[in-house]
Amino acid sequence: MTQNDQELIEETKKLLVKTYPTQPVVMDHGEGVYAYDTNGKKYLDFAIGIAVASLGHAHPAMLEAINSQAAKLITCQGSYATYPKLACSKLLIENGCFDLVSFFNSGTEAVEASLKLSRKWAYDNKGKNCNEIISFRNSFHGRTYGTASITEKSLSQPFFKPYVPNIHFANFNDIDSVKALINDNTASIIIEPIQCESGIIIAKTEFMKELRNLCNENDIILIFDEVQTAMGRLGTLYAYENFGTEPDIACLAKGIAGGFPVSAMVTKKHIGDAFVPGTHGSTYGGNPLAMAVATAVISELLKDGFLENVKETGKYFVNSLKQLQKDSGKITDIRSMGLMIGIDTSIEIKPLLSALQGNGLMATQAGDFTLRLTPPLIVTKSHIDEAIEIIGKTLKEKK
Repeated sequence: MTQNDQELIEETKKLLVKTYPTQPVVMDHGEGVYAYDTNGKKYLDFAIGIAVASLGHAHPAMLEAINSQAAKLITCQGSYATYPKLACSKLLIENGCFDLVSFFNSGTEAVEASLKLSRKWAYDNKGKNCNEIISFRNSFHGRTYGTASITEKSLSQPFFKPYVPNIHFANFNDIDSVKALINDNTASIIIEPIQCESGIIIAKTEFMKELRNLCNENDIILIFDEVQTAMGRLGTLYAYENFGTEPDIACLAKGIAGGFPVSAMVTKKHIGDAFVPGTHGSTYGGNPLAMAVATAVISELLKDGFLENVKETGKYFVNSLKQLQKDSGKITDIRSMGLMIGIDTSIEIKPLLSALQGNGLMATQAGDFTLRLTPPLIVTKSHIDEAIEIIGKTLKEKK
């Protein structure tokens, strides 16, 4: 690291609130599946902002959308119709089970909107006291007060209290624990199809079907938090397509615009109609520039063969990891769907991440013990081979 880089890092530490530990490198640019630091070192980027840069870095379709739309109109009030917003809306509605969409800027905002919508709908249709929400242990839904309140981590962060009331936690993949919490005041149930921040824990299809039936029987809204799992990550546009059931509301973000800040809440019409002017909104949500980028990204995802290739490369990656598991003896478990991959190892996760970075592979942590790999959806088998070589080398070096 150069002296200038070290000084930059130290200055950054002084000026920024410490919500994240500062990495020991300064990133400069990216191209495709690779990112480069200011010293020119190349990294195979299998973190991509935690499953965000779905088309990799500097994708031509995104650059064209940004440059073209920025020269025309970047923002306007949300009450105005624009062609980019209509185009993006059509792509989301015509390729899913939903009728209405509302746009925001981040995943936590989309989830927050879904909680408010479910309570508004329940207030209108079931009674003014119907405001209880069921979430799941080991979940993660965001960092606003509403989304933190439905994230079990809130129970270990008493310094932020009081949280939003009337939130209950069931056990993931345990339908009886859900049934025990339901009463006449239950407005909604929110679940991640895959608990990504807790170690890539995948919901069982039968459990999801039972959850849908339970919501139908009790007139409860079912919300899927697909912030990390939708938009091609699992080999389908929406995550729900892999679990044999449809939610009433889904929350989208991360890969929806390939790194540009965009999120969305999609919903069935009879539920979405509970929101009227004045009940919710977003200053930046749905702005023309954001919509143009999201439209470009989603259009790429929907091209012939793209999502099938995600499934194929995901299978190839897992098979390669299974061979590495046999060879190294240091991988204890592999959990995956599409290109969302979690690896448990006998090596402490934080030193492993640092060592991988040193060897030229960027990854992230999921839970206390899981290495999370979320490569760009444009990844090829040769890139995966390169990653396997780095992971194998690193496992050999670490004790």
